[in-house]
Amino acid sequence: MWAGMPLLPEEAMERYDIDEVLPSDELKTGSSLVKMLEKQQTTVFAIQDRADLAIFHAEHLRQYDPQIDYEWTRKAIEACRVIKDEHEIALIRHANIVSSYAHEQVLASVKRAKNERELNAVFVMHCHANGCREQAYGCVCASGTNASTLHYVHNDMPLDSRLNLLLDAGCESNCYCADITRTFPLNGTFSKESREIYELVLRMQTECMTMIRAGVKWEDVHMRAHAVAASGLRDLGILQKSLSVDNILDSKITTRFFPHGLGHYLGMDTHDVGGNANYSDPNEFFAYLRVRGTLPAGAVITNEPGIYFRKYPFEQELKDGRWDGVVDQGVLARYWEVGGVRIEDDVLVKEDGCENLTTVSSEPEYIEAAVNGRDQDSVRK
Repeated sequence: MWAGMPLLPEEAMERYDIDEVLPSDELKTGSSLVKMLEKQQTTVFAIQDRADLAIFHAEHLRQYDPQIDYEWTRKAIEACRVIKDEHEIALIRHANIVSSYAHEQVLASVKRAKNERELNAVFVMHCHANGCREQAYGCVCASGTNASTLHYVHNDMPLDSRLNLLLDAGCESNCYCADITRTFPLNGTFSKESREIYELVLRMQTECMTMIRAGVKWEDVHMRAHAVAASGLRDLGILQKSLSVDNILDSKITTRFFPHGLGHYLGMDTHDVGGNANYSDPNEFFAYLRVRGTLPAGAVITNEPGIYFRKYPFEQELKDGRWDGVVDQGVLARYWEVGGVRIEDDVLVKEDGCENLTTVSSEPEYIEAAVNGRDQDSVRK
């Protein structure tokens, strides 16, 4: 009466690749467990905070005295979820196609928008209209210096007198996520400084993309992004031109401009499981890296470098003299208004390379043409 008919057992059998369907009451009473234990008294594997512990201590189960293991189920499921099968990849691909289209519609709407929330609404509307009602995460729609906040949540500020907008948004397709970020000029043309930073971030992403394949160590790909950032920031004069890339990396100054990890696994969660992150790592380069170790074929991972001009805690460190001899503050001052640039695509790892599942272009010429309403197809070609 209230919400329509639920999924029936025979419908679930037809829709999902499963062996047996039981109503939830079976789990509450534990009768299905009894049937299994009658056949073979064995170990029951369960996830501690997902299982009703009272079931395992019920009188009708106690007589079988099963061993209950709460440790390995979660680990096993998380390990299995890293590698996607063809159906899962198709769902992620579809979420990317819809999300990419929605990004394109945002670009086409920029000059009619007055504030961040209008562009946020355009993205959600086009996802919903194309069959993807759920968002994979809360949209980041950050204009101007707001883009220096990595997970900006307000999405309601006016666009007047701001250079760029960073849109980090993706929808779900049958519970599988897309995660895409584009950064674009609000007036249709990148400023000199914005274009320089945008091209540097695009170069970081492109060089990392060439490294992604089965067996690559993700820490190495992440550090390649930092090396490209070090070289680019030095060439722009933001970092002292007398320094070598090794000198710059030794100082760890690039963690102030690129503070987050290069990417994360993607699947049923936006930040999907199985990455073996080590957030207690004292190494500043890896403290926020969500994936550690080698990538397997069949994994889907984001490639999302960024350069940000965050006044906290960077500005105070500059005043305290921490970066004397490393940062040219006179040059840096010209870039604060850029805010932040991030470019993010979703990448399928293969044995001999990778496939970019994200279809919206990140080429600066396309970005500018899309905002200005010019012929985008000719720009793509």
